Amino acid sequence: MDPLQAFRLDGQVVIVTGATSGLGVGFARAIAAVGGQVVLAGRRAERLKDVAADLTATGATVRARPTDIADPDECAALVDFAVAELGAVDGLVNNAGVGEARSAVKETPEQFRQVIDINLNGTFWMAQACARVMAPGSSIVNVSSVLGLIASRFPQAAYSASKAGVIGLTRDLAQQWSKRRKIRVNALCPGYFRTEMTEDGLEQLGENVERNSMLARFGTQGEIDPALIYLLSRASSYVTGTTLVVDGGMAAL
Repeated sequence: MDPLQAFRLDGQVVIVTGATSGLGVGFARAIAAVGGQVVLAGRRAERLKDVAADLTATGATVRARPTDIADPDECAALVDFAVAELGAVDGLVNNAGVGEARSAVKETPEQFRQVIDINLNGTFWMAQACARVMAPGSSIVNVSSVLGLIASRFPQAAYSASKAGVIGLTRDLAQQWSKRRKIRVNALCPGYFRTEMTEDGLEQLGENVERNSMLARFGTQGEIDPALIYLLSRASSYVTGTTLVVDGGMAAL
């Protein structure tokens, strides 16, 4: 077999959360480009509709459902929707996330809990709901962050804690599901990319990236898409429980 064919997702149904902006939109496009059928999820209904229309115009098979992944019932409803519309769930990209720079002594319980509820708890609710219907050979990719591995240069206690938690969660789910259910679970750790989340304070972030990463620049969508497709596809069929870092060398310094 041509090794490149292992990266194809022809006919596979993949849910992408956080698909209204940033990396999530790019991930959805990349999945469609290699033959995947995409189910988009996000909290902004109008934006979700626009992204779905753009992808459909390229010839992709796309469905969309507004979803707040902090609510386990909404996660279950999203999975039911995907199965009803497209017949299966073969892949999950747990991409939805929030985070702001706040002083740890000023962060309120409500602010901290909101980040954990979406970034960590929501990741689990989505993985749990998908695993219940996934066939052997399916793949879950939990999007963590380089800040789950290294100290942030900014005050981001809730975000860093949530993303470190995603890495631990990934290892445990892989241990539980790889043998019994034949579902692979891996984490993808992006560094700094130009997205809606990083637009505020872009200049300061740019200085941080230049000082503290080997490649000294932001990453581009095209530089992380192949890593995602690798983890979703048969190309990584012997890979589970691992963390793939795409950060321009930030964690290595």
